[in-house]
Amino acid sequence: MATHYRLDEQHHLLSTHKTKFQLPKGHFLFTSESVSAGHPDKLCDFISDSILDACLEQDPNSKVACESACKNSLVMVFGEITTNAQVPYETIVREAIKNVGYDNINKGLDYKNASIIVSLDQQSREINQAVVGAKHEDEIGAGDQGLMIGYASDETPELMPLTHHLCNKLIERVQECRVKEICPWMRPDAKVQVTVEYKRDGATFFPVRIHNVLISQQHDEKITHIEIQAELHQHVLKHVLPQQYVDEHTQYHLNPSKAFTVGGPYGDAGLTGRKIIVDTYGGWGGHGGGAFSGKDPTKVDRSAAYAARWVAKSLVASKLCKRVMIQVAYGIGISEPLSISVNSYGTHVEGYDDDDLSEIVQENFDLRPGVIIRELKLRRPIYAKTASGGHFGRSENEFLWEKPKIIDIAAWKSNKEQQQQK
Repeated sequence: MATHYRLDEQHHLLSTHKTKFQLPKGHFLFTSESVSAGHPDKLCDFISDSILDACLEQDPNSKVACESACKNSLVMVFGEITTNAQVPYETIVREAIKNVGYDNINKGLDYKNASIIVSLDQQSREINQAVVGAKHEDEIGAGDQGLMIGYASDETPELMPLTHHLCNKLIERVQECRVKEICPWMRPDAKVQVTVEYKRDGATFFPVRIHNVLISQQHDEKITHIEIQAELHQHVLKHVLPQQYVDEHTQYHLNPSKAFTVGGPYGDAGLTGRKIIVDTYGGWGGHGGGAFSGKDPTKVDRSAAYAARWVAKSLVASKLCKRVMIQVAYGIGISEPLSISVNSYGTHVEGYDDDDLSEIVQENFDLRPGVIIRELKLRRPIYAKTASGGHFGRSENEFLWEKPKIIDIAAWKSNKEQQQQK
């Protein structure tokens, strides 16, 4: 039966509802999250990228589209792989499970006793012909259609949004505490979430303070909830959170479910490619929808997303804008991008606009897939490292998309002046 309220009762209901987040004018909250290598989805990403690396190590021209799924003690690997490499798939899967930390069924999975199913076929000849054919490497076509997003912001030295940067640092630290047995009660599965209060200043904004932090860390049965909270404060939060953003009002939600002993594939099913926002910018800038893990670099879902980050970071590092989103689109078998879009959110430096930035991008970056692969050296077996901790904002030497390109502004201005004189 429907519930009906008189007007005075409705007014009372409305008047007793209070705004939960009382923020100064021009301030807003933004939240990002990240998950550990032991999260079931990330375990699948790691398995898929470990197989990709094994193929590329022997045959850099391997064509790989490898998916993984897991639940309880069952792990399935499936997809399309064309390679000259001799790859012991089951061995690689078990080693990946072990490396993540699942060596006992009490943790959620045991690499020794897991049931492994491998269902891999070769890449479609039609796709191979469209992408590679008899083309020069620089002219190879995109491995699929789609749009890819790159983003950068000057709010951190890594040119990443602060919310997501802190999430990745927290995940890095909880994994370090587990592996080094700083906190021996920790198990592989974990999730974190960070909310930051920002202040708008015209077209720009900047972080003011950390509003709240949430950590859910899988644990053994021997430790109490109070002990978990104390150790997370001492060994994780104090090591990661920048003190200039922490105040007496910062809230901490540490294992809010109280008990988190059942984790990994035993607590939740996992699937490759289900943490695309965790992999990128924590909700900032947008996402084209394509996952990264298990895909060789002819798949523009991966290589073009790396290139778009490279472009975005280069623009911000060159002080041409304070933050920017790059969108690139491709068609299967076509080498040239179908579109390139630049949005600096009004933060471009005086004397430039987004049209200028778009011209600068097109003059300084060749975004054909074959050129991206060559310039960023993407045929190397570097991908298992990317499967946890995010693909961007990191300092590993192999991640060339994180090294900003020096943009020759003088040359661009000269070319533009010459074109205007014609």
